[in-house]
Amino acid sequence: MFGIGIDFCRDTRAAVVSRHEDLLYISRMNKSLAMPPAVAASTTLLSGGGDRIELMQTFVRIVEAGNLSAAATQLRTTQPTVSRRLQTLERSLGLRLLHRSTHAMRLTEDGQRCYERAKDLLASWAAFESDLRGVDDEPQGALRIVVPHAFGQDRLVQPLADYLGRYPQMRVEWLLHDDSVLQDFIAGGVDCAVQVGEVTDPALVTIKLAEVPRIVVAAPSVVAGVALPEQAIDLATLPWLALRTFYQNEVVLRHQETGEVHRLAISPRMSTDSLYALRSAALQGLGVAIGSTWVLTEDLASGRLIHLTPEWQAAPLPVYLVYPYARFYPARLRRFVDIMRAAVPVLFAD
Repeated sequence: MFGIGIDFCRDTRAAVVSRHEDLLYISRMNKSLAMPPAVAASTTLLSGGGDRIELMQTFVRIVEAGNLSAAATQLRTTQPTVSRRLQTLERSLGLRLLHRSTHAMRLTEDGQRCYERAKDLLASWAAFESDLRGVDDEPQGALRIVVPHAFGQDRLVQPLADYLGRYPQMRVEWLLHDDSVLQDFIAGGVDCAVQVGEVTDPALVTIKLAEVPRIVVAAPSVVAGVALPEQAIDLATLPWLALRTFYQNEVVLRHQETGEVHRLAISPRMSTDSLYALRSAALQGLGVAIGSTWVLTEDLASGRLIHLTPEWQAAPLPVYLVYPYARFYPARLRRFVDIMRAAVPVLFAD
């Protein structure tokens, strides 16, 4: 483990067989173990900077965030506090963990070993605490969640509210992001994300929550004076709008009864990465659009938009909850996953 493997305590001890005994030993060490002189000299700093678990959590967050400022933001503290914790950890270990300059930061060899051991230790410690508290462990702390703009502003606020109402000790950072692929969960300090579209990253756990139907729509002015399109090919002569995260220069429509597929090349007058912007442009009569049914329902009911070629639809979009693989998942994430799995299929049902 981290505390033993890199001389967290200078005097060598016998290997601890049980992981839980190992962790209990480290916890007791914070309170009562005699420290070597170099560590004893920093007792005041340790008491001010938090226990060793907190110091290791801070160090791991610095490495994964890439710099002290980002780590401070994710830990909801200040950069001087993060810097002080890092210095305290280095002083207590008697090791230099990071090479820092004005423009860059990199791990030392000892720092790399420390980082790997610390991740293992923190995961084991979290599992240990969860085991002791049992299945009724009350989630507490913070979750950092990334969701697409349209979903995060509308449909998914309900399960979020349910989660926060059920677990009053929780806080959530609800981050709106329309990229179909989140580049780096760890550096961003992200616990989980809602992703629309297929997931290609093998490093992520993927839970399919729902499929979102999509239909072809336009404002009445777009089809004024022409026969209302009934077949996919009839759409070729109309102006188009594109939602570039899912279609740009070609649309693929499938006949709902026969399964026939028709590919249609388009030259969109406007493209956007926002579902709400697409809807607004369609309402202004700028062109034909393919959008998620749930966001268009009221406009169709009021007549502001018309459902074109109802027998031809774009493939539904899968909605996934994704998060990185880990040895242990805290209760705050597990409970959020449970609520989303129960709520989202209902929210996007036909």
